[in-house]
Amino acid sequence: MESLADTPWDVTISGTGLAQSLLALALSRSGKNVLHVDRNPYYGGAEAAFSLQEAEEWANRVNNETGDHPFEDASVRLGDGSPEVGTQLSASRAYTLSLSPQLIYARSQLLPTLVSSKVHRQLEFQAVGSWWIHRPGDSGDKRLYRVPGSREDIFADEMISVKSKRTLMRFIRHIGPSQLGADEAEGEGSSLDEDVGDASLTEYLTSKFKVPDELHAPLLSLCLSQVSPQQTSAQFAVTRIKRHLASLGVYGSGFGSLAVKWGGGSEISQVGCRALAVGGGVYVLNTGINSLDLPAEDTTNEDSRIQLLLSNDEVIKTKFVVGSNWDFPKAARLSCDCDRVARSISVVSSSLESLFPATAEGGPVPVGAVVAFPGASLGRADDSPPVYILVHSSETGECPTGQCVLYGSINMPGSDGQALIDSAVQQLLESAGGPNAKVLWSLRYTQWGRCETRSTQPANSAERVIRLPPPSLDLAFDDALIDTVKDAWQAIMGDEATDHEFMTFEDREGAYEE
Repeated sequence: MESLADTPWDVTISGTGLAQSLLALALSRSGKNVLHVDRNPYYGGAEAAFSLQEAEEWANRVNNETGDHPFEDASVRLGDGSPEVGTQLSASRAYTLSLSPQLIYARSQLLPTLVSSKVHRQLEFQAVGSWWIHRPGDSGDKRLYRVPGSREDIFADEMISVKSKRTLMRFIRHIGPSQLGADEAEGEGSSLDEDVGDASLTEYLTSKFKVPDELHAPLLSLCLSQVSPQQTSAQFAVTRIKRHLASLGVYGSGFGSLAVKWGGGSEISQVGCRALAVGGGVYVLNTGINSLDLPAEDTTNEDSRIQLLLSNDEVIKTKFVVGSNWDFPKAARLSCDCDRVARSISVVSSSLESLFPATAEGGPVPVGAVVAFPGASLGRADDSPPVYILVHSSETGECPTGQCVLYGSINMPGSDGQALIDSAVQQLLESAGGPNAKVLWSLRYTQWGRCETRSTQPANSAERVIRLPPPSLDLAFDDALIDTVKDAWQAIMGDEATDHEFMTFEDREGAYEE
């Protein structure tokens, strides 16, 4: 095999996370010499997907390599420790568990990007259906309540009073008249108030529409805010509720968001990596960057290159190097102001079928559901952050039939956050799993990144070292990532870059012939 040092590289991409892999896809038809390395033995970076054994190996790696990953405090638990739990688990390879599961809204810019780049055929998209919220019932018991996500849902809901339905419909007409008939929208506000200002979601719903308090948390769940209604800005919430409503029905009746089968973002990452390999790029796993030396300051030659020492002891030269802070050598990393969230992945012994009803006649049976636990439903103060659990059925390919995968998340790192996730998981199983439902296996960890309320940072391309921002901690795909990738692509392509050519390719000859 030819030495990597023998090639004058145009671009070296470090890490195979979603941002790097989409950049690899964008460069796959550029004709440039692209080297893609990853010091990990797996693809996907922060979006990687693992079998049970791989997840345990990953947890050990995170704990032994402190500061080298956007994760910390990882641990694996085998159910409640009882012997029968182990017998209910299938073989390790029967599971494909994602570190960063995200919904993809039908109106997301990711989908047309995957279509125009001709890689969508390599992915299988599945419907995410109902949103649920956990709250006390009339008798004081805890129960799951299906959040109405459309006009039809509101009219059919038996828990909402007629007066509250009218109030809720007025709010929806105001923020999204396109979801209603033209006659219904007439006379109502057709756009978001310009004077929302710094009002919180709670203040906006109460003062503007007189929406009753019990409907604030369900509306919060539709925007997937990871802070309480009192701490969520109305501007942020309304924009995202509009996204939710606008996505309904785009790809089929009754749902507005999607999941990617076999591991979510990890599958998209691998598709991007394969596209670059087909285009002539070179991939090397288990190989990272040990040191980075910039050209001398007085060098004016455009062909001058950055010198990289790889962990396999090869020295290469490259015009550009791209990666996240964690993908550069420690000496080249910058200080990182990141948010942290507690997350867990739980394999449970129930299929939780009641969480996946068909949401429209003739529509697909969903493979995913969202369950929100307001802080108050877990015994915390009203302004405590909610716990979200993304529930994936076995149809996602992530677990065997008869089981489910629960992805828990709360904007509260450490043991306090994990305790609340544990409580939410147990209450979910008690509400929807039946008397024998239990956690068979779980992975707990803290993830570093950027929460959805933090402003997006562009890729920093000073000195031809392009630093990608921290990964998004949003529960839905962050469209700002497409802009970040485009910024990096434009910096690399220079005068060759034209907007209409970004991620717009023709089918490769014979690529999809039977």
